[in-house]
Amino acid sequence: LLVLDELDQLESKGQDVLYTLFEWPRLPGSRLVLVGLANALDLTDRSLARLRAHPAGSPRLLHFPPYTRDQLTAILQERLGQVTGDPVLDAAALQFCARKVSAVSGDARKALDICRRAVEVVELEVRSQTLLKPLPGGE
Repeated sequence: LLVLDELDQLESKGQDVLYTLFEWPRLPGSRLVLVGLANALDLTDRSLARLRAHPAGSPRLLHFPPYTRDQLTAILQERLGQVTGDPVLDAAALQFCARKVSAVSGDARKALDICRRAVEVVELEVRSQTLLKPLPGGE
């Protein structure tokens, strides 16, 4: 079993790498099962048209729909709930982020990246305030 994530990142001018990967399971005596994960559902149709001409046909596609707002909210709450101490982001911010990302892409990685960036911005602001404040008892 060979699982390749971000299969669309292997696209090249002649698609030699992708065609080779898709041919391995078809070699005589091969027991290889190739599972390719890609963000583009039309990857095989758009970039690997020669696969349709093969007697075995095109690879089987399994479509996973984008995450919904509620699913993204649950993912963000679960991930950020793993941080000890006070909540990192309040519930309204998480819901806002989930709503915006679900409207555009439904990509959990994007939602998590937005939250990470929000935390980084707050950390920078806190650090700059701490550096500019006079120490207690000092003038």
